Amino acid sequence: MFDYLIVGAGFAGSTLAERLASQLNKKVMLVDKRNHIGGNAYDRYDDAGILIHQYGPHIFHTNSKPVFDYLSEFTKWRAYQHRVIACVDGQLVPIPINLDTINQLYGLNLSSNDLEKWFASVAEPRAEIRTSEDVVISKVGRELYEKFFRGYTRKQWGVDPSELDACVTARVPTRTNRDNRYFTDAYQAMPLRGYTRMFENMLGHQNIKILLNTDYKEIIETIPFKKMIYTGPVDEYFDFRYGKLPYRSLRFEFETHDKPVYQPGPVINYPNDYAYTRVTEFKYLTGQESNKTTVVYEYPQDEGDPYYPVPRQENADLYKRYAVLADETPDVYFAGRLATYKYYNMDQVVAQALTLFGKIAEHDTEIALPMATTVSSGSRLTDVDGVAFRPQAIARNGNGHNGRRRQNGSGKARSQNAKTDGKGNGDPARYVKPTS
Repeated sequence: MFDYLIVGAGFAGSTLAERLASQLNKKVMLVDKRNHIGGNAYDRYDDAGILIHQYGPHIFHTNSKPVFDYLSEFTKWRAYQHRVIACVDGQLVPIPINLDTINQLYGLNLSSNDLEKWFASVAEPRAEIRTSEDVVISKVGRELYEKFFRGYTRKQWGVDPSELDACVTARVPTRTNRDNRYFTDAYQAMPLRGYTRMFENMLGHQNIKILLNTDYKEIIETIPFKKMIYTGPVDEYFDFRYGKLPYRSLRFEFETHDKPVYQPGPVINYPNDYAYTRVTEFKYLTGQESNKTTVVYEYPQDEGDPYYPVPRQENADLYKRYAVLADETPDVYFAGRLATYKYYNMDQVVAQALTLFGKIAEHDTEIALPMATTVSSGSRLTDVDGVAFRPQAIARNGNGHNGRRRQNGSGKARSQNAKTDGKGNGDPARYVKPTS
């Protein structure tokens, strides 16, 4: 009997699995449809030996010391401050818009004080800030809105900024100095050996079993558990009772080039040209040294895996109806970007998961093991450099059943330990591999 069935092995599910196992001594079954842990933050080594982010660039940044300290238990960090370039009017200029962006784009020589006045002269004040268009135009005017934001937003979200909630473009600041960092958070770094290695360390506790390549609905009647934590799309959990919540998806095209460097920065945005939104070169992010390099082109689309909840008022209203159902569902907790239909960053998902764990712990009636046996250093099977990861995993047999013995005794119980590829990343079958 498992204490918790956790659906989804991304940041929300993995954080909760680790905390429940290490701090409350709970037995956890972690299930994911994909053939790997880590959710959209999953990284792996490609055929050229380059560490890539399978689902586009994931840059860790946070102002939360508790979140950073928590993840630091499972990884060492590589200092990294993200910088983005935008291709506008045939020039490569810094984004977010700053002093150098304006001076380069318009051939000016403004100071910071001059730029404040310049922005004020082109801004179009709005009585009410409701949409993403309102946010930008009220700060920097219509011309810069057209050059940097409108085309990119249309590609990314499939709708005009005038139809999106203000939170979308509000995430991108405008600066009057030369600070060309994309983020200004207190903690900015990349997991030294990659996200997947960090997740491996998080999930190495003996109380955590991992079942991949599996829809939780396939096993919910055969694996006994007390409570569930669900991190998938909330509308899917309720069989789309009120209709489908809109999500935006992405298609990725990877290219490997026989040269050490391909482009002049880690990410180049293309707000107005081409069908893709941006091109990322991973070696900038990871610090890896190689004579080859891999880049990825991102093509936003409606169909495919759900990545981004679409922030529009009608969608928020629809989600509220699902939220009522979620609140009324006993013994099931909903967490993460998809389950709560929020456009969260990675650190926000971890913070939400830690908060939920705190609430669970407050109401838990069972006695946890002494802290000496539940500290996080004992909750993984390797140190943060990941020497020998061997999580418990359940394999599925050829009849499509899980590793438990069926009650009629006709199914063989099977289990296998995960195998690493020597790099700690990259082998999508190293946890659970179907036998047929």
